[in-house]
Amino acid sequence: MPEASVPRLAVFPKAFMDDLCQSGAMRLAEWIRLAAALDIDGLEFYSGFLDLQKSTHWTDYRKMAESEGLRIPMLCCSPDFTQPDAKARAREIARQKSCIDMAAALGADYCRVLSGQARPEVKREEGLALAAEAIQICLEYAQSLDITLILENHYKDNYWAYPEFAQPLDIFLELLARTNQSHFGVNFDPSNALLAGDDPMTWLRAVRGHVVTMHASDRYLEAGPLEVLTARRQGYASELRHGEIGRGLVDYPAILAELKLQGFCGWISVEDGVEGMTELRRSVAYLQRQIKAVWSGPVNFG
Repeated sequence: MPEASVPRLAVFPKAFMDDLCQSGAMRLAEWIRLAAALDIDGLEFYSGFLDLQKSTHWTDYRKMAESEGLRIPMLCCSPDFTQPDAKARAREIARQKSCIDMAAALGADYCRVLSGQARPEVKREEGLALAAEAIQICLEYAQSLDITLILENHYKDNYWAYPEFAQPLDIFLELLARTNQSHFGVNFDPSNALLAGDDPMTWLRAVRGHVVTMHASDRYLEAGPLEVLTARRQGYASELRHGEIGRGLVDYPAILAELKLQGFCGWISVEDGVEGMTELRRSVAYLQRQIKAVWSGPVNFG
């Protein structure tokens, strides 16, 4: 186990999302057993797992993870608050509150929150107002359960039509400023910054003091320039692949060094590619090596 001052690793089953959320080809118990063989301390769950749809099962999976020596520190949720229809937003708020309940039952400290989809008909100020109001309502509920909501610089949920409304850095920072207070922080994903057309280090420095968790993901392009993919409006870009950590476009030694400089010692959840456990195992090993190297060395203030 790493020391308390060193980030701890969790894993997210990016390779098995359809199996866990749609077909049921993989059960959550199987994923927990597979992940327990990795050099990690925790698991990040997704609210859409089929096996979590009954609240009576939530504590069962917490105990199952704990029996493998693992925590569930983070719950990944994808609320869509930029819907113009008030009734639709109310349903999303209710769903997010249920996710907060789920996080508490799982023993998680953090529950992800998003702004919603970047619908063409929703302009900047309207989207900011809708998202900020909904997040504020959910934040007050999260505070009552001692759960921290984490706003991610997101690309898009696997099952959304449009990318994240708050994907651009300026919109993200404005939304963060409108809702930032107790039990609210940032889940930083460096490869998502690339999709926004920004340098990951620029993103990380822009949210200095707010990052409490991180998604470790890396990406590479199978075809086409990055500019074409960042301009895509609908669907999930098939040319853009979640790849093995350390072999894509993200400079992880630099990112981790900046996190150390900022005093970060939270959870890093490995959001790996689609090639299964062998690739995930290599990604975890790479991050463990890099974390050890960075946190055992001096802080570079240059």
